[in-house]
Amino acid sequence: MTQVARPAPRRLDAFELPSEPGNERLALARVADTVQGLGLSDSRLEKLKTAVAEATMNAIEHGNGNRAEIPVEVEVTQNGDEIIVAISDQGGEASVTPKPAEEPDLLKKLDGGQSPRGWGLFLIRNMVDAMDITINGQRHTIWLTMRTGGAAHGEHV
Repeated sequence: MTQVARPAPRRLDAFELPSEPGNERLALARVADTVQGLGLSDSRLEKLKTAVAEATMNAIEHGNGNRAEIPVEVEVTQNGDEIIVAISDQGGEASVTPKPAEEPDLLKKLDGGQSPRGWGLFLIRNMVDAMDITINGQRHTIWLTMRTGGAAHGEHV
C-alpha cells in the first residue's frame, strides 16, 4: 500500500492577550486576518470567528478569572486542509472540563429550569468541524478545527 506523505503542520500565528473582557474581539480579528485567503468561505470564516470569540471569552472569564496578568494564549496552525486554533488559559480543573454538560434547552432556560448561561461550548461545538479540550496541569486548551476543503454540518459552500 502506498502512503501519501502529509505535510507537517504549519504554525501561522501565535499570540497572547491579557485576560480582560473585550479582548475576545482582538483574538477573533487577528485569527480572521491570519486565515484570510486559506479557502474558508465567508460563512465558514464567520463561524470560526464566533467560535474563537466564545472560546476566548471562556478562557478570560472562567479560566483566568478576568485577571489581566494571566494571558490567554492563541495559536493558529494549518495541517493539510485543517485550520486549527488552540486557545489556552491557566484555569486547569477549575475551568471548563471535558465532561459532558447538559445540552442547552431554550424553553427550559426561559422558564427557569436551566441557567440562562451555558451556551458557550454548545455554540462553539456547532460552529466548527471539531472541538477538543485538553487539560495538562493548570493549562486548559480548547482546540477548534475548521476544514478548508469542504462544508461542515451539511452546509453548502
